[in-house]
Amino acid sequence: MKLSRLKLQRFLLNFSLIFVSISSSVYAQKKPNIIVFLVDDMGWQDTSLPFWTEKTPLNARYHTPNMERLAKDGVKFTNAYATPVCTPSRVSMITGMNAAHHKVTNWTSPQYHVSSDNADEQFAPASWNYTGLSPKAGIPNTIHATSYPQLLKDAGYFTIHVGKAHWASVGTPGASPYNLGFILNIAGHAAGHPQSYFAQDYYGNKPGKSTMQSVPDLEEYYGSDTFLTEALTLEAIKTLEAPIKNKQPFYLNLAHYAVHDPLQADPRFYQKYIDQGLDPQEAKYAALLEGMDKSLGDVMDYLKAKQVDQNTIIIFMSDNGGLSMTPPRGGVAHTQNLPLKAGKGSVNEGGIREPMIVKWPGVAKPATTASQYVIIEDFFPTVLEMAGIKHYKTVQHVDGKSMVPILKNVNYTDNQRSLYWHTPNKWTSKDGPGINYKSAIRKGDWKLIYNMRDGSKDLYDLKADIGELENKAAENPEKVEELSALLAAQLKKWDAPMPIVKSTGKPVPMPDQAGIK
Repeated sequence: MKLSRLKLQRFLLNFSLIFVSISSSVYAQKKPNIIVFLVDDMGWQDTSLPFWTEKTPLNARYHTPNMERLAKDGVKFTNAYATPVCTPSRVSMITGMNAAHHKVTNWTSPQYHVSSDNADEQFAPASWNYTGLSPKAGIPNTIHATSYPQLLKDAGYFTIHVGKAHWASVGTPGASPYNLGFILNIAGHAAGHPQSYFAQDYYGNKPGKSTMQSVPDLEEYYGSDTFLTEALTLEAIKTLEAPIKNKQPFYLNLAHYAVHDPLQADPRFYQKYIDQGLDPQEAKYAALLEGMDKSLGDVMDYLKAKQVDQNTIIIFMSDNGGLSMTPPRGGVAHTQNLPLKAGKGSVNEGGIREPMIVKWPGVAKPATTASQYVIIEDFFPTVLEMAGIKHYKTVQHVDGKSMVPILKNVNYTDNQRSLYWHTPNKWTSKDGPGINYKSAIRKGDWKLIYNMRDGSKDLYDLKADIGELENKAAENPEKVEELSALLAAQLKKWDAPMPIVKSTGKPVPMPDQAGIK
């Protein structure tokens, strides 16, 4: 009898649980279960749950009742940040390193040793880690680092990855979640988006039409009407049955491909948005969002039915801002991020500010809001502290800061902390607003953006100007100088990659070497 890959995985999973069931009982009452629910390309405004001080027309457009439900049970973060594009965020999340530090500053191509950067007339490419993350040393163009799923596994957690991985290129160790500390993987590989969301298309696996973007492991749904988001949810829930039965703490990394392109409507929700008056593109996107939200609700319902919801932490996050410009592969923009400026690919707020919610029963006060700014590399120390893991070793220096103090007291404030973004890449072939070759720093309410093309700097007071409409650089030269020096010092400390100026053959000057123009 021939077993499918997924059925074989389940057989091996059940077999392995015989050996872990005895040790798992040691952890049963001491450690919480942890779920990271990660969405792809979801903007700060792509939800009916407002993350601003007021509800906007965009919030009224979408229907995400389970995000609202999660927020009632936990803490809503209104100043949560990721990087402008996906792979840097995903690597930062599980390594605790800033993108300028791990040097995976753009998305990784599934193909081995192929850079995703576009060609540019002014700059030659920066020397960035375009092959991604590696758990092993010596792999060219990668960052060698220890992942927190590996540390959780070592501490007795049953670690599961379901959905999009996109940590490294095909042919390298980091492309497989199994090499990054996950005991079980479903549908995670080197690709950054699905070839198709439709089971009728075999999620891109039809003979003669399969590509590197084809989603693996879901053969049993082929030919059905099971949308990809639903299939991943069903599989994620199945993976929780064994650790719950064996009273073993689990970590689930449920990383949906939604709402990344291709823009294909979840048929369960599409018509309601057409009836609402949205154009077809916007309706497809809204349907993808609501399908994602249903997945969140289904997982929450399952946890409650199994009576483990009060011992399960849920962290909701997106990997970068919403796509508000023409996608690199063509097509039409289908969303926006107003009042935030720009979108995916940009270091402006629309590209990096994300919807984030954390439910931690018994620790985080329900229905509260935290305004302290945090960033995606903070997940690493936060998850390990949640799991009670205090003494661990990593091959990398961790840049992230635990969010546990904020979760215990939402009024916690640290305006002296600096956050950094660094994109020395040509992500898209065109220079849209805020796209390509920029670095940024936020300290307190001030944010500085450094434009590598001409050395110019933009300074914004985010408290007064969340839309980054008023450049305050000319009237605040001392603040520009202060933030430029901090940004330059950190980039130098991390040996951050910089593009090469073709006319001189030298790296682009650091922010403190370029004046206001």
